[in-house]
Amino acid sequence: MSQGYSHIVIGAGAIGSAAAYWLAQGGAERVLVLEQFELGHAFGSSGDHSRIIRRAYHREEYTRLTDAMFAAWAQVEERSGLQVYTKTGGIDLAAAGSPGAAEIDGYRRAMDAAGIRYDELTIDDIRTQYPQWNVSDDTIGIHQAEGGILDIRRSVSAHVSLARAAGVEFRSGVVVTGVRVTAEGVTVTTSEGSFDAGHLVVAAGSWLGDLMPDLGLSFELTLSQEQVGYFSSSNLAEFTPDRFPIWIHHADEVHYGFPVYGEAAIKIARDMRGRFISSAERTFVPDDTEPLLLHDFLREHLPAAAGPLLVSKTCVYDMPADRDFVLDTIPGHPHVAVFNGAGHAGKFASLMGRILAELLTVGRTEHDISAFSLRRPAIVDPDFVPVFRLGPG
Repeated sequence: MSQGYSHIVIGAGAIGSAAAYWLAQGGAERVLVLEQFELGHAFGSSGDHSRIIRRAYHREEYTRLTDAMFAAWAQVEERSGLQVYTKTGGIDLAAAGSPGAAEIDGYRRAMDAAGIRYDELTIDDIRTQYPQWNVSDDTIGIHQAEGGILDIRRSVSAHVSLARAAGVEFRSGVVVTGVRVTAEGVTVTTSEGSFDAGHLVVAAGSWLGDLMPDLGLSFELTLSQEQVGYFSSSNLAEFTPDRFPIWIHHADEVHYGFPVYGEAAIKIARDMRGRFISSAERTFVPDDTEPLLLHDFLREHLPAAAGPLLVSKTCVYDMPADRDFVLDTIPGHPHVAVFNGAGHAGKFASLMGRILAELLTVGRTEHDISAFSLRRPAIVDPDFVPVFRLGPG
């Protein structure tokens, strides 16, 4: 036990770096962040340029958090001088009467309950306003004006820089090998010795499973190897953020994409492609099949974007059985908070960090996070049937 801290954060990705910043903002005086790789690495879920940020969501529990989500990012932008949110608007498309349209109905209900404005899109609206799309006559959709791009890599840089300036200590290249939780605090053992603290935040992403036994957690965490593609085109000017929104296409498979941002290319991916892996099987080398599938989608639906592949990138989804967040303190140990983002938390990262900090500094949060409890059926019921697609289930 080499040193004592008020708080230790395991993981310096999008969530861990945000928690460190908000802990410092909340008055925590001795905060240590442990990161197994170098700061700003691309091995977790915080690499790459962009993530979708949106108010259109499948459940009211998420849409009701979006006011605070945007407010948290606005504060980070103001204090860091770094733009992390680019507003493009966002559209969701599906064939009328299909299961995808039912998913969009769920988005409508959630936004209606939260008082969030959106616009209906007829097929004529889609073809007039977004001529880049080639869609069938039965396509319907919605538009939400505040959708856009969150620069996830910049967000980590901003949180780390602001936290360091506030006195937070970051140690990179330090592998956590164990955690001991007592009534008084925690001891974290690492490749560089042991560290004591009164409080602990675990934001380890897809490495959470390695620490679960020590934390007294036993729920199933399913990992899926995901992959995005950036495609070049001779028509890039048609896909700039001022002309083309972020989008989600709901069909048998869910595809999503971005305007030109970060690379001279259009980014596209399938959500939840279902390449299930163990922690030891993760790879950072893209496969050759996924770009072909993504190019097929572009050729059918966004033909002007169907150029050659520029680059592919990988990440891992780490998901509880219901694919909802885990955001809670460990039962019986209110000084230990755990987060799991279920493969869709990037847009909420700063707010999630703030809530984690609140749980450990004031013992509560004003936000309703009951849906993300460690006591819900998907966590405690071993017979819960997994549902990994975000929608009506």
